[in-house]
Amino acid sequence: MNDAGAPEIKAAAWSAVGRSRPHESATLHVLGQATYTDDIAEVAGTLHAALGLSSKPHANIVSIDLAPVRASRGVVAVLTVQDIPGTNDCGPIIHDDPILADGKVEYVGQPVFIVVADSHDNARRAARLAKIEYEELPAILTPQEAHAAQSYVVPPMRLARGDAETAFANAPRKVKGQLFVGGQEQFYLEGQIAYAIPGEDRGMLVQCSTQHPSEMQHVVAHALGLHSHHVVVECRRMGGGFGGKESQSALWAAAASIAAAKLKRPVKLRADRDDDMLVTGKRHCFYYDYEVGYDEAGRILAAKIDMVSRAGYSADLSGPVATRAVCHYDNAYYLSDVDIRAACGKTNTQSNTAFRGFGGPQGAIAMEYVIDEIARNLGADALDIRKLNFYGKTERNVTPYGQAVVDNVIHELVAELETSSEYRVRREAIAEFNRSSPVLKKGLALTPVKFGIAFNVTHLNQAGALVHVYVDGSIMVNHGGTEMGQGINTKVMQVVAHELGVDVERVRATATNTSKVANTSATAASTGADLNGKAAQDAARQIKERLAAFAATTYECAVEDVRFAADTVFAGGMEIPFEHLVQKAYLARVQLWSDGFYATPGLSWDAKTMSGRPFSYFAYGAAVAEVVIDTLTGEWKLLRADALYDAGNSLNPAIDIGQVEGAFIQGMGWLTTEELWWNAGGKLMTHAPSTYKIPGVSDCPRDFRVRLFENRNVEDSIHRSKAVGEPPLLLPFSVFFALRDAISSVGGHKVNPPLNAPATSEAILDAIAAVEAAHPSA
Repeated sequence: MNDAGAPEIKAAAWSAVGRSRPHESATLHVLGQATYTDDIAEVAGTLHAALGLSSKPHANIVSIDLAPVRASRGVVAVLTVQDIPGTNDCGPIIHDDPILADGKVEYVGQPVFIVVADSHDNARRAARLAKIEYEELPAILTPQEAHAAQSYVVPPMRLARGDAETAFANAPRKVKGQLFVGGQEQFYLEGQIAYAIPGEDRGMLVQCSTQHPSEMQHVVAHALGLHSHHVVVECRRMGGGFGGKESQSALWAAAASIAAAKLKRPVKLRADRDDDMLVTGKRHCFYYDYEVGYDEAGRILAAKIDMVSRAGYSADLSGPVATRAVCHYDNAYYLSDVDIRAACGKTNTQSNTAFRGFGGPQGAIAMEYVIDEIARNLGADALDIRKLNFYGKTERNVTPYGQAVVDNVIHELVAELETSSEYRVRREAIAEFNRSSPVLKKGLALTPVKFGIAFNVTHLNQAGALVHVYVDGSIMVNHGGTEMGQGINTKVMQVVAHELGVDVERVRATATNTSKVANTSATAASTGADLNGKAAQDAARQIKERLAAFAATTYECAVEDVRFAADTVFAGGMEIPFEHLVQKAYLARVQLWSDGFYATPGLSWDAKTMSGRPFSYFAYGAAVAEVVIDTLTGEWKLLRADALYDAGNSLNPAIDIGQVEGAFIQGMGWLTTEELWWNAGGKLMTHAPSTYKIPGVSDCPRDFRVRLFENRNVEDSIHRSKAVGEPPLLLPFSVFFALRDAISSVGGHKVNPPLNAPATSEAILDAIAAVEAAHPSA
């Protein structure tokens, strides 16, 4: 203990948050020592499972001959729906999603039976040997077909404000059209996997790559006919999730557990990439029919849109995805009179699910497409039309669903990016380049983002955490969030370290486990750090308060004068090393562990009227993209990208910038190269990296400028930070509209190119041909 020369100065200057730190597993990742589910040492007697899949999109099962499967090398058992002791369902909301098909199949790739063998390869080989006789039924494969047939997984929804019909009729200018935006495979590097280990008294431990351990616990318990307390689900980390392991990991966890319970042996079910892509759902594709009225300046007066998604054969999370699409149709723009309709088309394809953005990108891109068309119709720069329609600060500041936008920084953020990116100068330079370049054409676009943060379902906005302080001064934190590479554990560790005034190196985060923190929400909706950081802070605060009270008594000072900073406790004019105070407190029987809880305040949502305050706050951003296309081949290149993102008071700028960069490239892939294609027989043909093209290193721009916007969250979020998981995925809208701008230049910007997403080279060539046909002098 030393006399404190200037304790207030030392304490005030110190912080564990707001600083760039490496990911807590960075060294393990680089050395190949990070343990993923498939790396966990296998228990003696472990068996391996594979799924037998349907080859028809919609059919009754007439007969199944599994004798060849059972006779295959290494096969221990073959299980069908009759072997499920509990409920044959893994649907997260509506119970319409069977674990195994029961008499009928509804898409190519639907699991029909489980093969359990002595090795992964033997199980996979055997699964191909079943002889199934089908009675084929009519199949619906596209959202347009589903809409025409009124085939939906949930009832259609509608959000209306004002009188869109009258406002549209009276508008001096109108734009109408259709747009199709494709889906996207999550393509997590670590595929779906579950390892089920039976225990005593019907217990089951499931090591699972999942974003939602509590949901997996519920599904497994129901499938086995048990209570939740019989099942423990654990996940230390995932090799990526992107929403694809929120609900879709349930099938794999349930199938492994059913087999393990039946055979009384550990069973691992690891999906091959082809099977993973054939079985699991993806980002929803959307088809839009829109009508928008606007004035001579380009201000929107009325907006009507009918959007339908490809939900797949079951509801999964399609309803909430559509809700978020509806709530993000406005993006950053005030819409006075709207009629927004959304439907979730039931199709005989994989049951689509969550994907980073969760419907928000699909809603917002439709409005951006309309803005782009208005600008071209008026011969104006699209940026000027965007700025004209932005939400206001004190007026024109209420969303169509009734939430006031109280933290609007889009004007300042876009102005800063417009200047720093030299947008106007580059716009002129590109126009000059295009005038003198007959084959190569450049395009430029600046697009904004306003994204709501919270689960639309209010009760999901809660989290719990445990913090233990050990006698040596080291600290363990466990929380309900799951680590998928996004850095949630790193941020939570920083929050705990900051609250207790210690270096982050003292803090260790442990695997998410349903026996430690119960009833957790999915790590999704960009809420992971917000919710779990607050819960961990609450737990650490309680321990700090106990230690402060003990220090105040021990060193004879007021409790409010005790400070924790820089691994030191400042009390009564003394500087006490943190671990020394902890040791003294332990001897004095002070509780050195605590649980914490947090529930986001002020949220409300009425699903019937589609109104309320569903979001805690909005995150903002904008990006500028410059592209060049080859008008002869449709090939293109992103030359430069400038992104400015509002992360509030960032907890960790390095991690947040990394998230923005990753989201930008992932979103760019969705809108340009990643094409999902089903053949006429309903089979997904793009089910491997050989046919499904995610962006590579060479697709990243040579000039990639990402910065965080200086802003402080107006809401009491964790240290006034903002979420960074999903909103940046909308930034590469700028790439799509830069491509459209380049195509438009072929016709002197007189024709709106009919460009759908993904804007593949083929789609770009088709759009160029359409522009040339509509503008013969091009």
